Amino acid sequence: MTILYLSQLSSVRMQGLLLLIFVKHAHLPFIRDVHTHYTRTGLYGYWGNKGGVTIRMSLYGHTICFMNCHLPAHMENTEQRLDDFEKILEMQFEEESVPTTLDHDVLFWFGDLNFRIADYGIHFVRESINNKRYNLLWEKDQLNMAKKKEAFLQEFIEGPLQFKPTYKFDLHSDVYDTSEKKRKPAWTDRILWRVKSLCQRASKEDDFSEEEQAISVTLNNYISHMSYGISDHKPVTGTFGIELKPLLSDPLVTLSPEGEWSSEHDVFISYSAVPGFPSSAWDWIGLFKVTFRHANDYVTYAWVEDDEISSNEDSKQVITSLSNVVPFRGVFKGLFVSYLLLQDFLLFLSSQTYEVTV
Repeated sequence: MTILYLSQLSSVRMQGLLLLIFVKHAHLPFIRDVHTHYTRTGLYGYWGNKGGVTIRMSLYGHTICFMNCHLPAHMENTEQRLDDFEKILEMQFEEESVPTTLDHDVLFWFGDLNFRIADYGIHFVRESINNKRYNLLWEKDQLNMAKKKEAFLQEFIEGPLQFKPTYKFDLHSDVYDTSEKKRKPAWTDRILWRVKSLCQRASKEDDFSEEEQAISVTLNNYISHMSYGISDHKPVTGTFGIELKPLLSDPLVTLSPEGEWSSEHDVFISYSAVPGFPSSAWDWIGLFKVTFRHANDYVTYAWVEDDEISSNEDSKQVITSLSNVVPFRGVFKGLFVSYLLLQDFLLFLSSQTYEVTV
């Protein structure tokens, strides 16, 4: 059985909005330029109960962005929801040297978007749900209606809504709202995506470069989870496959632990970086168990400048101690070395694990 190792790459939070990105260890050496951002839209931009949080990165040379939004509530606020989303799109990373949100190769947009089902009465909506005739409600879903009119929304893709509307439920039940307000059910919780090359292809007839055609997104499933009852919303998940042609194949840093590693003496690690690599005195090389989940899970480390013992045009060498790494004697096989940039918490992994004799 293959063990799937994931590590937290980045996170961003704005009050109740939280976005976390976890990555398979094999992909970490090819992730670069990680940035986070948040935009408040509640109370005229002063309060973070509404708005958006975003994490963007470069993956194998392709730019990918994840945006989690909480938009204004209530049936009558469709225009406000659209205005707030446009504002979030415009304000993310506006003062940073990264692409605008819509300039990313792939953009995932999700969250409590708060769009409702217009026109139909509550009895028709509930009857359609009870009979699992969800398609009768799709044309009056406010987000579907907006996608037909708003140009910037037409570029976003969503899977079919083949599950019950996810709002509003009595807590710890699968019964729709029985309070005095009796809110009409709605698909408030959504996951959409946008592929830049598809948008360009739709607007031009020119041939596209190999780079522009080198990434595609496939939706594998789009479902709700009715068993969760701690909220008046039911959570929604989407599973996607991203197929891409790597635009880079070499990690920024290559590490080479030298000799036999033992807790009885100091060990040496050589590393080399690609030309122009932006190293700093705050960078460090860490030793991790293969099961690590975060950059803070190191078992020992060496500063790339303070612990440097030799340097030439091709590589540099640092020294560190393993005396406190393993609390028992024998051979420990589950360790590998990583180069870390403190400012990004980004890891560049070596390609194999190493044994330590204790």
